[in-house]
Amino acid sequence: MYTTNNLLAEQPFKQLQLKHIIKAPTFEVLSVCLEAGSLFPEHVSPKNSYLLMLEGEIHFNIDNRTFHLTPQQVFDFPANTKHFVRALKNAKFLIIR
Repeated sequence: MYTTNNLLAEQPFKQLQLKHIIKAPTFEVLSVCLEAGSLFPEHVSPKNSYLLMLEGEIHFNIDNRTFHLTPQQVFDFPANTKHFVRALKNAKFLIIR
């Protein structure tokens, strides 16, 4: 009935790590872990999304713009828009879509 886990704490900083935290019929939550200097290659999201920074620093690149994101910031971005992410420091963030 009730569950708890340490998935976020245990997710390693080793290049790009991507885990589904929640996958429901109407939304999903992904945990992304990027080692410093690593790249989450260019891709598109199938839905409008929110990125919630947990730790570290990233550059989020979209529409020929770069957004510098740090812990506790929230960034929203539209579906079907090419983007990529580069970790400046070891970084963990959630994607809600």
